[in-house]
Amino acid sequence: MSRQVERNIYLDHAATTAVDPRVVEAMLPYWTERYGNPSSIYRVGREAHHAIDQARQTVADILSCTPNEIIFTSCGTESDNLALRGVAFERRHNAKKNHIISSPIEHHAIGHTLEQLQKHFEFDVTYVPVDHYGLVDPAAVDKAIRPDTALISIMYANNEVGTIEPIADIGAIARAHRVPFHTDAVQAGGTLNLDVKALNVDLLSLSAHKFYGPKGVGVLYARKGVPYLPMQTGGGHERNRRAGTENVACIVGLATALRLAYDEAEASNARVARLRDLLVAGVLERIPHSQLTGHPTQRLPNSASFVFNFIEGESILLNLDLLGVAASSGSACTSAALEPSHVLTAMGYSHEVAHGSLRLSLGRENTGEDVDYVLDILPGIIDKLRRMSPLYQGQ
Repeated sequence: MSRQVERNIYLDHAATTAVDPRVVEAMLPYWTERYGNPSSIYRVGREAHHAIDQARQTVADILSCTPNEIIFTSCGTESDNLALRGVAFERRHNAKKNHIISSPIEHHAIGHTLEQLQKHFEFDVTYVPVDHYGLVDPAAVDKAIRPDTALISIMYANNEVGTIEPIADIGAIARAHRVPFHTDAVQAGGTLNLDVKALNVDLLSLSAHKFYGPKGVGVLYARKGVPYLPMQTGGGHERNRRAGTENVACIVGLATALRLAYDEAEASNARVARLRDLLVAGVLERIPHSQLTGHPTQRLPNSASFVFNFIEGESILLNLDLLGVAASSGSACTSAALEPSHVLTAMGYSHEVAHGSLRLSLGRENTGEDVDYVLDILPGIIDKLRRMSPLYQGQ
């Protein structure tokens, strides 16, 4: 008979978040009463179309852009894919530019797309290195730019270690060279500033389920005039930039969630950051041979990530789960992978150390009691696993 877990502490908000009840309430009518196709001209269709227009304006206000620059997509991955392929193919066709600049710590939505563009479409990709904190040096981006550079894509905040990149500085360099600049802001959405003018970005990707919105809907901001080839063809949806009948309810949910997140961001970020700092200090103090990964201060307010020598992260996760704590060893998209984190190895960690990673990402519902509980149980879990590991013998 399996043991019943009495606690349910969710510390994987970087993977996904629960939908805010206020968001659910805003979405409900568009599944039942206002279910029309937004392309239809009769009343129920016009209602759906109006809801999308309002959502587009809400998102545009937060990003400090025009509504026409907002494209609704199915998720953050599609937004990333759309930005990379859309600009790369258009720039190669019309400007004979075949070179892309990125970093080795990007989410796989970027990394795997770049690999495909290299392998199957013969694009040349330069990966600028990161330092031990996961930071990209803007000067390295500047140095990597060539006459045939079609696009630069550097993430806003890393999904595994939480490091926040100097996006505005990189964007200023890209703009000086007249190279389109994209940032994957999926992890930054809901917490960091998304003013695209201040960030100097031409394209920016978001996903609703990272900020208490529904899964299955995202945003691509594409600055007016940026060269862009649609990747999904069909009807004239999204001003001929992304064909497909719009997911009205989820678009309404995304806009509602984003508005709520930024209305409440200052207080929420401060509270969660205090919990994060308590968690980080407690882990480093109580567990020998532990290291904080990512930048110590230039990081997302909810992100605490570690490596523990001599053990593997998957074993930590299983033991935490048995005691009622949900966590991650890195990106949720690759949580079952046996390879060490590409982010940590790019930051200079050995394969052996990178295997012992743990990501704890806090959210609105977490409390000081949750942090205390994790600090009570985690040292014992680490000690037990190390005593079982031949790597730890003699330490």
